[in-house]
Amino acid sequence: MAKENSTSEKLDTLLEIMRHLRDPRNGCPWDLEQNYKTIAPHIIEETYEVVDAIDRSDLVELRDELGDLLFQIVFLSQLATEDGFWGFKDVIDSVSKKMVRRHPNVFGHEVVSSAHEQTKAWESHKKAERKMKKSALGLASDGFIGEQYDRVLSNTPPSFPALVRALRLQNQASTVGFDWTDPNEIVGKVEEEISELKHELKIGSDADRLTDEIGDILFSTANLARQLGVDPETALRAANKKFQHRFEMLEDELIQAGSSPAEASLEEMEQVWSRVKLRNKPKT
Repeated sequence: MAKENSTSEKLDTLLEIMRHLRDPRNGCPWDLEQNYKTIAPHIIEETYEVVDAIDRSDLVELRDELGDLLFQIVFLSQLATEDGFWGFKDVIDSVSKKMVRRHPNVFGHEVVSSAHEQTKAWESHKKAERKMKKSALGLASDGFIGEQYDRVLSNTPPSFPALVRALRLQNQASTVGFDWTDPNEIVGKVEEEISELKHELKIGSDADRLTDEIGDILFSTANLARQLGVDPETALRAANKKFQHRFEMLEDELIQAGSSPAEASLEEMEQVWSRVKLRNKPKT
């Protein structure tokens, strides 16, 4: 029986497939047209498909989706190789060194007593790395005039999805003690923001003011979820799934009655919705 190829050999095969796809003479026309920016949306798409497979506990699908995500990383690495910058092996080397460097509690002699302390240490290591990079490039540090100061929130890219970025900003601010100590205080903050929105609605404010107030509500709600140890993205995905399930049950009931959502009145749909919610009420 032939010995199964090693992980290294399989990875080499994948890299060789990528090189063939990008071969100027015999490669795939679609792959040859791609660049860093055109691949970026595919990375986001594949990442969400990975998350979807995890949400559905579909480990077979997760394997395939992780492969698709890996391929996008290989693709970008091939582009960088062609441009004379670095290759996939450099990506592996970089992340391996980073993980060892950022976990001195595992690979060194540093002691970390909790996950919270590890998070603070992680941010500290990241700041030190950014300062070293700036120094190596001869760049001035971000911060106050005449001071070498690395801003607390400087490592939160604006391109992040808004909810992810809100959590990142809040977590980074918490590493320097700028945080709530009681979730109930954040509940009060959410209620305060809702009151402000009600006021803007009452006085007939324009869309810009309403957008600003709704943004404050969402940001405060994300902060509340963080304090409670709840991932707001996961919570919202669950709420989306629950809404879709209940609405489809509403559709089924109306169809069985010879109607449909488009034909039923709002009052009729609300009555059915109440019955659906009652049937799907979580057991206590």
